Amino acid sequence: MLDDMKNMVSMLRTNLNKLLNLPKWEKTVPFLVIFMFIAATPPTTKKVYKKNIGTIVIDAGHGGHDPGCIANGVKEKEITLAIALSIGSKLREQLPDVKIIYTRSGDKFIELWERAAIANRNNADLFISIHCNSAKSVHISGTETFAMGLHKAESNLEVAKRENDVVLLEDNYIEKYDGFDPSSPESHIYFSLFQNSFMDQSIRLAAKVESQINSGLNRPSRGVKQAGFLVLWKTKMPSVLIETGFLTNKNDREYLNSKGGREEMSNAVANAIIEYKKSFEASAAIKNN
Repeated sequence: MLDDMKNMVSMLRTNLNKLLNLPKWEKTVPFLVIFMFIAATPPTTKKVYKKNIGTIVIDAGHGGHDPGCIANGVKEKEITLAIALSIGSKLREQLPDVKIIYTRSGDKFIELWERAAIANRNNADLFISIHCNSAKSVHISGTETFAMGLHKAESNLEVAKRENDVVLLEDNYIEKYDGFDPSSPESHIYFSLFQNSFMDQSIRLAAKVESQINSGLNRPSRGVKQAGFLVLWKTKMPSVLIETGFLTNKNDREYLNSKGGREEMSNAVANAIIEYKKSFEASAAIKNN
């Protein structure tokens, strides 16, 4: 059964490439067919129910020869690392029984697939990816937290495209990501259709992150969103990608580039994770009684 499903997806992916030369209106029906097929297909990731959260992987976006977005000399890779390390430090202090793992703890380039693999190899219960945003308009500001899923707005697609462009720095990325082409909108749409069995939990966690930032810090929140991020694609646990602010916006940039701003941001994210953990474990205890 699983082999048949894989063959069907492979066939759909091959036909997807042929759509590139079709008029825009002719692409609509095939994409609806793909969406209906995937939506009706059981998740390939086997869901394992756990009673508690014992391992959390924190991923600092970009790194090494991949600086991420840069604005006025401020580099995304440096901001994300500082916030990620701070989140981990706070969680270790408040949750001593929880194992905290970083995908990187220094200025090192880690391929997207390896970031998810680190979480999977360690049987992580949560995967948190930290990023900074950018926009053509310097007036756009605020945080947004993403779960893997179909983007519902062009702006969500643009964020995913920018983050997924990192694969161009990797060797053999077409093979590693099942034919993914970062220059093709169709590829981004294809991957956004994959929603793992932890989507609902991921959205709950994302909501707690945005709530902590908006109400706790009184920072502007752009809400919980979904899009096709490669770094979330193969994770086998609830996973979110947090855009902590726009480096292209002066206020956001100065906030994130300050020690106090990063401290507040990391504290809000840590509080959201702790809140989610308590809620998850309380719910699991009820189900197991």
